Amino acid sequence: MAVQTVESANASTPAAGSVDLGPAAALSCRECGHRVPLGPVFACEECFGPLEIAYDFAGLDAGELRRRIESGPASIWRYAPLLPVPADVADKPNLNPGWTPLVRADRLAAELGVTGGLFVKDDSGNPTHSFKDRVVAQALEAARAFGFTTLSCSSTGNLAGAVGAAAARAGLRSCVFIPHDLEQGKVVMAAVYGGDLVGIEGTYDDVNRFCSELIGDPAGEDWGFVNVNLRPYYAEGSKTLAYEICEQLGWRVPDQIVVPIASGSQLTKIDKGLRELISLGLVEDRPYKIFGAQAEGCSPVAAAFKAGHDVVRPQKPDTIAKSLAIGNPADGPYVLDIARRTGGAVEDVTDEQIVDAIRLLARTEGVFAETAGGVTVGVTRKLVESGALDPALTTVVLNTGDGLKTLDAVAGTGLTATIRPSLESFRAAGLG
Repeated sequence: MAVQTVESANASTPAAGSVDLGPAAALSCRECGHRVPLGPVFACEECFGPLEIAYDFAGLDAGELRRRIESGPASIWRYAPLLPVPADVADKPNLNPGWTPLVRADRLAAELGVTGGLFVKDDSGNPTHSFKDRVVAQALEAARAFGFTTLSCSSTGNLAGAVGAAAARAGLRSCVFIPHDLEQGKVVMAAVYGGDLVGIEGTYDDVNRFCSELIGDPAGEDWGFVNVNLRPYYAEGSKTLAYEICEQLGWRVPDQIVVPIASGSQLTKIDKGLRELISLGLVEDRPYKIFGAQAEGCSPVAAAFKAGHDVVRPQKPDTIAKSLAIGNPADGPYVLDIARRTGGAVEDVTDEQIVDAIRLLARTEGVFAETAGGVTVGVTRKLVESGALDPALTTVVLNTGDGLKTLDAVAGTGLTATIRPSLESFRAAGLG
């Protein structure tokens, strides 16, 4: 993998002191703590560990901050004081994602045997119908700050559409890379925004490796790869899921959260968001458990968790849940740490269980989830049955995308009957 150094990044981007990214103070290595100025870099120059945003939240008053958030826009920008964005971010052309419904799922709870309150955080309501709009919105602001002219990514589908739409709104070029065999609905949605869409022969991990090489080549100059050289900023968008869930629960941390795992970044940043809210005094400091959910056909983190390992061994994906089909998840080891620290777990489900869960969620709550949502609901059912998840506690399950993107998964669903336009035919079909 080509690793962009601090020196090479700063050579073609604005000086660190001239970059306005709000409370973001520096980049800090998650492994060794080494800090570097804000820039389009993603790996520590000391130990090659992942970089993430370090903030200066000094002087924030919890009461005033809560009032400011509650009076803010109905988007992730209500949390601008806690994100790496300029204060005027809501005034710029962007997709304004977030503030999606937290659905109280009583009928689903009854089916699963959950008595303590079950909620579905339904992120299919975002502009391109997946949670990826949150992370891309963050990356777009960093791309603007660093002077990039092209927005790019490696994607399993949803991210490609989010990047294409965000770039179109911002007036930037987009060029995104996907595995060549993605679901056709996701291909069309990514292509419709007018940017370049390139299929790579191979898996998502092959696509990601190619993008890492392109960053080190002159052809990739002035390109912002949202999930590579802009990854520290991009990843912060997932924190807003934690912020919204707590605010929508009346500024309360849920007892249990079930999160799908692709790279693992979403889960780790939800944990980071919860810890930030606690440290800032916006919510009560109380225990919570985080559970990870994978498809059995691509479950390297679940396999490591069940075996008691700290190392996540890569797998070759083979599952209908293509949005989660990352065989070598970058944040896998950190997911293991969080699941164990919080008392959660990482579990997986078969493709058949995924389809059953998609239909169950649609039938009980009117939410049509893509396959990743079927994974979280299916894993929730499995966790309740095994006793790993306490049914008497408040539980939030994430649905990260719209089922219209993965119609092939439920292709057998169709008409109940075909009748003549008469009451006699209607009754004969057993419908009345």
